[in-house]
Amino acid sequence: MTILTHKRVRDNLEKLRLQRIAQVLDSVAEEAARANLPYLDFLDRLLEEEAAARYQRTVAFKTKMARFPFIKTLDQFDFSFQPSIDQRQIKELATLRFIENGENVIFLGPPGVGKTHLAIALGLKAVAQGYGVYFITVHELIDALARDHSENRTADRMKLLCRPKLLIIDEMGYLPLDRIGASFFFQLVSRRYERGSIIITSNKSYGDWGSIFSDSIIASAILDRLLHHSTTINIRGESYRLREKKKAGIFQKVKEDSKEL
Repeated sequence: MTILTHKRVRDNLEKLRLQRIAQVLDSVAEEAARANLPYLDFLDRLLEEEAAARYQRTVAFKTKMARFPFIKTLDQFDFSFQPSIDQRQIKELATLRFIENGENVIFLGPPGVGKTHLAIALGLKAVAQGYGVYFITVHELIDALARDHSENRTADRMKLLCRPKLLIIDEMGYLPLDRIGASFFFQLVSRRYERGSIIITSNKSYGDWGSIFSDSIIASAILDRLLHHSTTINIRGESYRLREKKKAGIFQKVKEDSKEL
């Protein structure tokens, strides 16, 4: 390859925005020359590099847009600590067939048992497969709705939450929704019904959802649509966050201090 040809190739790669090929061109060309690779194999190697780099950039961008509060994978989940969870059921969810079918997943259980971890892990799986994902807590949703309502922009919020193929709503039950919030949530579930999947984590059983929406009728209407095509995972166990505290003997010390008082 002459200097002129090399410069022309690099200029064209820049124009076409083939960044990864530009980075590896010289090294791959040298390897191809040493191995006497056919032209088609050389081109295949370059295109593989570019495709892999673009995939990584896409995943990184979609992960950022999903607004996960932290990154946790299924490999990091300690199923031995939560024996109430059917690991095969989680592996089935990890195939993401529930997203293809427009189905929902609801994780129920007390604080700290891994509900959010599992929700995010499934969200990361979805991002890796090219799906749009968005994560929001109920607290964030309530605050956003208060601002949107005052600015007459609730329709924009609805569009934002209906756009991703998978919507993750975390911490359902910690804060009640007012009339506006309950009505918005009903519309959100209705619009996404059989079109887009929702993952919800909640510390309350379905029988207590009337208190979340301050209206048993609207709670029933929401559950009717939410549970029609869904999987519910009930997690019964100890908190991961408290496990390390117990190992450190903090709870024992608290008990001893309380006896002294």
